Amino acid sequence: MGHIVVEVMPKQEILDPQGKAVVGTLHRLGHAGFTDVRQGKRFTLTVEGPVTSEHLAAAREAASTTLSNPIIEDVVGVYELNEAAAEVSR
Repeated sequence: MGHIVVEVMPKQEILDPQGKAVVGTLHRLGHAGFTDVRQGKRFTLTVEGPVTSEHLAAAREAASTTLSNPIIEDVVGVYELNEAAAEVSR
């Protein structure tokens, strides 16, 4: 099985109240080195067999039409998740 990751973030000009809350909490917990946090969404799409260019194209289409709201969000990444990266993120 192959995996495709789609990353979506609020547009820079859109207020991110979740990100503001997180940065405030980080500061209260002693992590004052962080000046801003933007919170987005990550989708992991699974396909049968290896990821092909057709899968990636379909994922890009789904990202821009279904997985994100283009008025307030940007799709910032659509890529194949390789096994090494999957192990690191676990």
